[in-house]
Amino acid sequence: MKAITALAFDFGTSSIGVAYGQSLTGSARELDPLPAKDGKPDWDRVQRVVDEWQPKVLLVGLPLNMDGSESEFGARARKFSQRLHGRLGLPVELVDERLSTRAAKEEARDRGHKGNYATQPVDSIAARIFLEDWLRQHGGH
Repeated sequence: MKAITALAFDFGTSSIGVAYGQSLTGSARELDPLPAKDGKPDWDRVQRVVDEWQPKVLLVGLPLNMDGSESEFGARARKFSQRLHGRLGLPVELVDERLSTRAAKEEARDRGHKGNYATQPVDSIAARIFLEDWLRQHGGH
């Protein structure tokens, strides 16, 4: 069985969380978040991250409401996923990211985070959380 490698992106307007994982062990790790201006990252920097980690698939967290309907922010995340695919040519999957930010904030607090999410975003923790969920579903872990 060949391992699936993936990069996950937790889209945000000022910061985009990034995590890398692979299906062989089902593990993922947080990477440095990408700064963004109104949701637009430095695409050269995105390319460098992809070149470094060589993922086979890209995941973008889709912010859904608790009832499963798409949030207003969902359209922006979809647009970001389309741009990723168009620029990089890799398959992109949208994944349900409900509760990942809440779980990321709880985990960050356990690590000693003081709650200033503007200066210390938890987007990469959230990306790792929904990536690990995706890996469990796709890797048998």
